[in-house]
Amino acid sequence: MKVFDFPLVKIAIAFILGIIASYYLHLSISIIIFFLLLSFTAFCGASIWNLKRNRKSIFFGLSSYALAFCIGTFTLLSHTENLQKNNYTHFQAAFERKQPITLILREKLKSNDYSDRYIGLIKTISGKNYSGKVIVNVQKDSTNSRLIVGNNIKLQTVLQQNKPSKNPNQFDYSRYLANKQIYAQIYCQKKEILVSKTIQKDIWYYCAKLHSRIISNLKESNFNQTEMNVALALILGQQQEISQDIIQDYQYSGATHILSVSGLHVGFIMLFITYILKPIPNTKKGSFFKLTSILVSLAGFAIISGLSPSVLRSVVMFSFLAIGNHLRRNGNIYHTLLVSILLILLFEPYFLFDVGFQLSYIALFFILWLQPILKNIYNPKNKLTIYIWEALTVSFAAQIGTLPLCLYYFHQFPGLFFVTNIIILPVLSFIMIAGIVVMIIAIFASPPLFITLIFEKSIYLLNLMIHAVASVDSFVIRNISFNLYHFWAFSLFIIGTIIWIKKPSFNKLLFVFASIITIQLSFILTKIETENEEELIIYNEKNNTLISERLGKNLTLFTGVTLPENNRNISSYLVGNSISQSKTKEIRNVLYFKNNKILIIDSTKVFPEKVNPDILVLTQNSKINLDRLLENLHPKIVITDGSNSNSIQKYWKNSCLKKNIPFHSTKEKGYYKL
Repeated sequence: MKVFDFPLVKIAIAFILGIIASYYLHLSISIIIFFLLLSFTAFCGASIWNLKRNRKSIFFGLSSYALAFCIGTFTLLSHTENLQKNNYTHFQAAFERKQPITLILREKLKSNDYSDRYIGLIKTISGKNYSGKVIVNVQKDSTNSRLIVGNNIKLQTVLQQNKPSKNPNQFDYSRYLANKQIYAQIYCQKKEILVSKTIQKDIWYYCAKLHSRIISNLKESNFNQTEMNVALALILGQQQEISQDIIQDYQYSGATHILSVSGLHVGFIMLFITYILKPIPNTKKGSFFKLTSILVSLAGFAIISGLSPSVLRSVVMFSFLAIGNHLRRNGNIYHTLLVSILLILLFEPYFLFDVGFQLSYIALFFILWLQPILKNIYNPKNKLTIYIWEALTVSFAAQIGTLPLCLYYFHQFPGLFFVTNIIILPVLSFIMIAGIVVMIIAIFASPPLFITLIFEKSIYLLNLMIHAVASVDSFVIRNISFNLYHFWAFSLFIIGTIIWIKKPSFNKLLFVFASIITIQLSFILTKIETENEEELIIYNEKNNTLISERLGKNLTLFTGVTLPENNRNISSYLVGNSISQSKTKEIRNVLYFKNNKILIIDSTKVFPEKVNPDILVLTQNSKINLDRLLENLHPKIVITDGSNSNSIQKYWKNSCLKKNIPFHSTKEKGYYKL
């Protein structure tokens, strides 16, 4: 099957490119509307031309792709909430001083050591109607009173803007939240919150209530807390209470995907329901009943799991597959996938930038495309061998397809992923069946002890197997430098190789060789960029001063203490910039970088006299008179790092404002780079 020859593929690609262009180019609404109307007019004109002459023209195809592109750009813009006039981001005073804010709690997030966290929908600020999502951080205390989804709350507070990553090459939590249309956070205590007696009883309220009822009934049946947390993650996708050690085991063994309810879980439920309904004949009525049962079951699962985005997109994806199967359109299963992608992105275009969305669809596509090829390499006769071989081929197909993306985002590779998938699939299949039964019973009452015990022990066994695989630490390859050049080059190589294997030809083989040359070019380009890069970075290191000077591949670290081998900030920088080693020197009072003289003053307050620095760096809560120092030194900018307290930085900031000298706090703005 020529996957890439489908006309819908070109429409989908144009639509997705429109979303990407709108995301990165920040096009204005007036420009987008103008081109949308222009492309629509061209499309209508081309359609009329085709109808009159009863033949296709190249102009019709081009106008179709242009229209799809413009619809993509407009779709993303229309779903960007901070562009709407009533979004709270336009009320600047709310970010500067306390304002009375009313909001509805929509979703419970994973708590941290200090706070319970929720997603809230803002209703009013200072009595005026505003909208938008925020994260509400409620400080933990000794009281047992807990907020619930649907609560209308009021509090007097200041909105805190999401802060970018504090150090280079680290996860940008600010962008991650912005992609979810969350632009601010609220930090408060329970005593500051006034909870209204009125509860917003929408579908999210009832989903949360149903989820709470399930947890309550599971606790009554004496379900072990550790196993119950894993069960809630496996069946309902609720990872709020699962421990970090267990998450790490699943990461190192290559089984993280089973903790996040996604295509694997929803696909299993679809297969399970299909198997139960197998005795029903495939008549017109019987087939329709099967389809209805599958769609209702998938929708019910989405509701029980709390309508999380990952579950919703997986339910939509497999609902379309079920509909395609009902219409006997198995030959066009790629069409079905593309339709589900287009439908999801029309309503939630920002899903395109979600790692889970990307991995789900790429994994499923490669299972459908590559797994049949791998399966035909070997034809076992024994049932056990058939099972193992099918599990291996499915696992390899998904892993090969998602490999470039996983390396680009996570920079690590679990070498024993195929072992993990073989040993956990039998247990996982049983857990999914038993789990669904237990969760359905828990909706109405506490599950019987013997069912709970069987379910609990099966999860205990699963955790044990995962931990055994994860403990073979030497097979977890970490800190793999993999940039955007590598991602595209390896993706082209994988796709080209599969196309050539499916139907070999000389031209396809040439494409494979060209992709190999592209891989080599990606490494050459990376090497050239690495060797030509020169930069000095002042990090935001807690209770420590850390400065790095990079001249090509040579990295020198200046610090006052001995750094641990696995320092997170340095490791991220080395991996992100394809540097394998560095050397450490004791920090000095004066550093020179290109044409800049950098003066560093620490708690000793000792520094050379008659120094006229371009940059002044204050560290270790230095007890200096900054007003007098600025009079004498006249630096171009003052920088304070993470070793200083917040209170002293406020004083320094005011001193700089008086002298009209730029002030950069790494605690507030993140690392500083020259």
